[in-house]
Amino acid sequence: MYAITIPEPGGPEALVWDEVPDPVPGEGEVLVEVVASAVNRADILQRQGNYSPPPGASPYPGLECSGRIAALGPGVSGWSVGDEVCALLAGGGYAEKVAVPAGQLLPVPEGVDLKQAAALPEVACTVWSNVFMIAHLRPGENLLVHGGSSGIGTMAIQLGKAIGAKVAVTAGTKEKLDFCAELGADILVNYREQDFVAEVKQATDGAGVDVILDNMGAKYLDRNVRALAVNGRLAIIGMQGGVKGELNIGALLSKRAAISATSLRARPLAEKATIVAAVQEHVWPLIAQGHVRPVVDRELPMADAAQAQRVVEASEHIGKVLLVTG
Repeated sequence: MYAITIPEPGGPEALVWDEVPDPVPGEGEVLVEVVASAVNRADILQRQGNYSPPPGASPYPGLECSGRIAALGPGVSGWSVGDEVCALLAGGGYAEKVAVPAGQLLPVPEGVDLKQAAALPEVACTVWSNVFMIAHLRPGENLLVHGGSSGIGTMAIQLGKAIGAKVAVTAGTKEKLDFCAELGADILVNYREQDFVAEVKQATDGAGVDVILDNMGAKYLDRNVRALAVNGRLAIIGMQGGVKGELNIGALLSKRAAISATSLRARPLAEKATIVAAVQEHVWPLIAQGHVRPVVDRELPMADAAQAQRVVEASEHIGKVLLVTG
């Protein structure tokens, strides 16, 4: 088969479409013939040499895919060769075939094209696990999503609205904010021109937001705490704004607030399977009912992964950028 390899870390040109051995599904795994994968910022970090795959994972980038089951490994039940699926991966999505633990497979949701289903697993699992399983967003609460026009952001807006929350977003252009509004976002903040703390406080009559989904890390830490309501929950899922920040413990205590920080890729298989099962139970029906949809900016041939990563690295997209094999 062919896959995107990284002979040496570097810029987008470090990604090489090359012939490699076919993966063989092990115990509890299935082999998926990949129709599409999606670009995530973790893939860019891996290309740069800053985010190695977990032990035993595929060395090729790609944290999600869609396709058809080509073979079943030992001990797999409930799936058949030919089934159309999408999957959460620890790596290997930028390839024509990938071996996937059966617990990380999802059926393609009703009403979703097989290619576009590749835009769903990583964002749905990230948002559901952080905003709902950890931060316990409830109907009537206020949710702030940083990077509202990103793949994760567009999913968070839709899921927040679907359960009855009021959603605030930050983004850097009017075009991106307008798109967030089309998805249902109630409070729109241009982070280049506005202070999100002041904006959300004004929009919530000074109360602040109950849950924040943050991709920035250190840069936003202090302001995120100030933007929280009493009993608020800050879920940190990225470090685009740095890794070390100063935390005012007094402010955190005064609000009885909580901070969580998670990553998905290196979690144990059992934890990933639990999240995937929760997504199938709670998110997939919302997709089938038309309340939530994948947001895809563009599709590029998988061999053009370098160009796809340039687009994502420059934040020129809204939603997800897909890599397709056909």
